[in-house]
Amino acid sequence: MNKEELERLLADKKSKDLPYNHILSSMCTYPHEVAVYAHEMFIESNLGDSGLFKGTKEMEDEVIAIIGELLGNSNAYGYISTGGTESNIQAIRAIRNRRRREGLSDMNIIVPETAHFSFDKIADILSIEVRKAKVDHQLRVDPESVKELMDERTICIVGIAGTTEFGQVDPIEALSEIAEDSGIFLHVDAAFGGFVIPFLADRDKYKFDFTLEGVSSISIDPHKMGMSTIPAGCILFRDGSYLKELAVSTPYLTIKEQYSLIGTRSGASVAATFAVLKYLGKDGLKTVVDKCMKLTELLVNGAKQMGIEPVIEPVMNVVTLRVHDVDAVVKALRAKGWEVSTTRSPKALRIVIMPHVNDDTIESFLEALNEVVS
Repeated sequence: MNKEELERLLADKKSKDLPYNHILSSMCTYPHEVAVYAHEMFIESNLGDSGLFKGTKEMEDEVIAIIGELLGNSNAYGYISTGGTESNIQAIRAIRNRRRREGLSDMNIIVPETAHFSFDKIADILSIEVRKAKVDHQLRVDPESVKELMDERTICIVGIAGTTEFGQVDPIEALSEIAEDSGIFLHVDAAFGGFVIPFLADRDKYKFDFTLEGVSSISIDPHKMGMSTIPAGCILFRDGSYLKELAVSTPYLTIKEQYSLIGTRSGASVAATFAVLKYLGKDGLKTVVDKCMKLTELLVNGAKQMGIEPVIEPVMNVVTLRVHDVDAVVKALRAKGWEVSTTRSPKALRIVIMPHVNDDTIESFLEALNEVVS
């Protein structure tokens, strides 16, 4: 196949991918232009053998410090992962390895009912029982339910800062107290909310990071609201000894050991994350969040004018709406070119307002929604 034929083939395949313009179901978005520029510049960089790519490694170290500082601890330990799933696996794997060395077997962890499906993968991959705690009427995990599920084989409790379905923040402060009182590991899944909560107008309502003494580890995804390229997640530990629990000897590389789950690791997404954080800074990231929150308010107010109420008042840029016959509404909206999704329980229409969304998008969507529900 010659180059022209290949280009036509690729263009055909690309035409079948949906553009983000009418996607309101995804927590990913178009990467920032500086992220694309940096990604292309470091496209061949492999942090799996970081001694060969010292400049890329320097960027990763600085990114860890920047994100750590954003989350209340500039001295946190970690690395840039492929995303929230790998980060969650690694956090639980670290404490599993620690407790296994101490002689514990048949271990369990406790997560909210609203936890991401990556914890179902964790149950399978790490052979750990995953117990699911109940949530309250605001869809936040119930700390009393967590305590009821704990026993002598519980190695970790998990709180979510920005649930995938509802954008809700669990009472991490209460979970931190439980973790401190019981001497147990607390992991916070902030894959989505980590780049949102610090920039909310009412951010002080949502304590979720390393400023809480009980928080042991945090996952956060730069490729979501951080506007980096895919794949770019991040796992951070308060105590560097937990990172050491993940170490595997790599005798034939330029480094002595790896901590990551994967071997070959993209330096391009690290460079992209570095570029966005250095270019936008906190002020720029806050501007992105402010825009998304204003559009979230515009959507909710427009829905209420149609008599459609949200399941909960949005904490962040995730909206869930109570509509009659959700599946039929989703089907009708898709027929009009809109990609939306649904939640599990309670079942509702789910919309995520990412940086690619603008005023015109919301107005057009509300028109389509009004036609469908009418």
